[in-house]
Amino acid sequence: MVAFLLLIIGGLNWLLVGLFSWDVGVLFGGMGATISKVIYVLVGLSAIYELITHKGCCKMCGTGSSTM
Repeated sequence: MVAFLLLIIGGLNWLLVGLFSWDVGVLFGGMGATISKVIYVLVGLSAIYELITHKGCCKMCGTGSSTM
C-alpha cells in the first residue's frame, strides 16, 4: 500500500512538472536537498517494487485470469 501511495505522489509530481513546470521537491528545499532526494529514491523504488509484484496482486493479470 505504501508503494502504491508513493507511486501516486510521483505521478502527481510529474503532472505538475508537465503542466506548470513546478516540482513538488521545491517544498522540501529543491533537488539539492537530502530529503527531496530520499523522496525521489523512495518513489523510484516503489515503482520497481510494483512492477515486480504487480502480477501476483492484480486480479486481471493474476494466474488463471483471461481478459479476452
